[in-house]
Amino acid sequence: MSGMTSWLLHDDDALLIAAKPAGLLSVPGRGEDKQDCLAAWVQAEFPDAQIVHRLDMATSGLMVFARGKTAQRQLGDAFAGRTVSKRYIAVVAGRPAADAGEIDLPLAADWPRRPRQRVDVTAGKPSLTRYRLLFHDEAGNTSRLELEPVTGRSHQLRVHLMAIGHPIVGDALYAPEAVQALAPRLLLHAQRLTLPHPSDGHLVSFEHAAPF
Repeated sequence: MSGMTSWLLHDDDALLIAAKPAGLLSVPGRGEDKQDCLAAWVQAEFPDAQIVHRLDMATSGLMVFARGKTAQRQLGDAFAGRTVSKRYIAVVAGRPAADAGEIDLPLAADWPRRPRQRVDVTAGKPSLTRYRLLFHDEAGNTSRLELEPVTGRSHQLRVHLMAIGHPIVGDALYAPEAVQALAPRLLLHAQRLTLPHPSDGHLVSFEHAAPF
């Protein structure tokens, strides 16, 4: 456990907001060596904390935890019903042809190469990502993007950006070696969340700036 609460951004009777560091699991994995995770940190201080969603181990940023089963069900419904708005920051290779757009490509598990996902136009689930260019670094030929995953498929942002020729810098699963080598971590961060509060349904927003 971290022994610190610098990762805790908000707590009330129904809702916890935490900032997950890159390289930390969201929830426990299989095996004794995969028990350290953000959920364990949170539940050590808030025993009633319930998992609502996850971030990839390589991704940093905002995660929501519910206080109790009722709040967990309400927040789970909000995520499933797409009444939760999520914004990510990513640094990608190159520059997209358009400064804003949508990536609408169905995704499915790449079973022979798990945990990888892949674009699958026949068996994939509908998946939609919106993006907006924030800044293009001509010297390094990278772009800083704001991303909105409309759907929430596993590895969606990583696969969608790779599929349009702009893999995320530092992505050990999907980027070519030269793009992986540009950063010591995946440059993907969950920066902003807007969601209906479980207590009264009013929209609340939380933000945590990208550390890159």
